[in-house]
Amino acid sequence: MGSVRHLLLAVLWVGMAQLGAGSPAYADDDEAARASRWKDLQQAIFPGRPLKEESGVIQLDAPPRALDAALVPITIEMPGGKPVKGVYLVIDGNPSPLAAHFTFGPKADPRSLKLRVRVDQYTNMHAIAETQEGQLFVATKFVKAAGGCSAPAGADDTAALQDLGRMKLHLIGDFTAGKPEQAVLMVRHPNFNGMQMNQITRYYTPPRFIRTIDATYEGGSIFHLDSDISLSTDPVITFGFVPQGKGQMKVVVRDSKNATFDHSFDVPGA
Repeated sequence: MGSVRHLLLAVLWVGMAQLGAGSPAYADDDEAARASRWKDLQQAIFPGRPLKEESGVIQLDAPPRALDAALVPITIEMPGGKPVKGVYLVIDGNPSPLAAHFTFGPKADPRSLKLRVRVDQYTNMHAIAETQEGQLFVATKFVKAAGGCSAPAGADDTAALQDLGRMKLHLIGDFTAGKPEQAVLMVRHPNFNGMQMNQITRYYTPPRFIRTIDATYEGGSIFHLDSDISLSTDPVITFGFVPQGKGQMKVVVRDSKNATFDHSFDVPGA
């Protein structure tokens, strides 16, 4: 956990340094500026490690122009046969670019992930798959969106904090023991990132956002997620797992205030 926190801090430092030292955070950033930013981020997150572009290993899908910069849908596909142990999502132009790091467990079917993120400016996104052998493969997408990091989480902070930590889960399609299954997890949390202004008091809302999510099935890990301020309000995550029979999925969420929320779900449900 400590190494992940240090990594997030290093990436945050790179992003803030660029915003204040000649790499403008504007929609008209040219390709050279975006390439320079990505080079710095690669060095911060994957120092000395080569990244290969190979669509057969990982694919990233996002809307070219987002309808809502605070709720940008992202799909990461890993259709190849290479065993994948983890996936990183980097939103280059965000104040804290490392948006998510999924580490897959033995119960996972890691071929597809979906989530919603905040996007602060026109930017490249990168999804990076790490194989069991330690190889890194990257997919890139340019997204036109702006202002998502400062968009308020709701009409007021009190309403946004109602039912904090409440979760829902539903399966996509029919349940078949031993076959891969897709699940949709919904978590009630405003993910305040410190950049949103309270529309009533006109003060900035103190940060409070999800740090980690752990999903297990019958005691075996599906995934561990390290996240940061780029995750959307009330996040929705679609992921795959392989149930060997009927059982229970447990989800544990921890936020930046050290609050812990957990819920167990019967699979399949009643």
